[in-house]
Amino acid sequence: MTDLLLHPFVENALREDLRSGDITTDALIPAALRGVAAMNVRAPGVVCGLNLAQSAFRTLDASAQIEILAEEGQKVSAGTTVLRVEATGRALLSAERVALNFAQRLSGIATLTSQFVEAVAGTGAVIADTRKTTPGLRLLEKYAVRCGGGSNHRFALDDLILIKDNHIALCGGISQAVERARHSIGHAVKIEVECDTLQQVEEAVAARADILLLDNMGPDILKQAVAIIGGRALAEASGGVNLRSVRAIAESGVDLISVGALTHGAKSLDIGLDVEI
Repeated sequence: MTDLLLHPFVENALREDLRSGDITTDALIPAALRGVAAMNVRAPGVVCGLNLAQSAFRTLDASAQIEILAEEGQKVSAGTTVLRVEATGRALLSAERVALNFAQRLSGIATLTSQFVEAVAGTGAVIADTRKTTPGLRLLEKYAVRCGGGSNHRFALDDLILIKDNHIALCGGISQAVERARHSIGHAVKIEVECDTLQQVEEAVAARADILLLDNMGPDILKQAVAIIGGRALAEASGGVNLRSVRAIAESGVDLISVGALTHGAKSLDIGLDVEI
């Protein structure tokens, strides 16, 4: 992602952390003192967010010299140095937490995503995220999913018509809901319908929905749903997906598996910043 998109996130995070200033660092570290620090990965994973870490250090020291030593989305082993920075001691210490927070959080999402992608390898199923993201950080967290090899589902409510159970209930049925949706959108907007039963799958296919969200169906029911769809729409599985179940879900023949846990359940990757000089 470009600096234009990244910098506001970094500025907001630094403003939140610094408030009136880093009173510990300002009291202990002379303003002219410079140093070198390395960002080291302490557990194996997929790296993401180093560009945000770089921006954090440069925001506090425009003269900082930074070397990014790993690509976004690269798998690394424990002990790998992924970034080295030379800057004022105050910038190193005051930007440390923000830089690490971004790198740890986004690398955790990328790492978990890569595990799901590897689990379905060879099936043809695509792993996608959801809107279950941290408020205000959706752009970054969905970027991390892509770095982990996953795909992005809709970013916001205006990307796609997604007719869920409560919409169906209020509209009086699937065909009525799809018809209303089709009359209110442009030709480029797709319509997706959530289906809880095989009967709803048949109704959604008959209504010519573009995508069917097959919610909380086991692998055997998913196979039946895929057969009913018969290639006339994309089949998306969702609900309760985890690393133990995802392979069987993928082998049912669905096109897409959406996993909310990619963003709401990812554990931050252990990354530290170690001063070298």
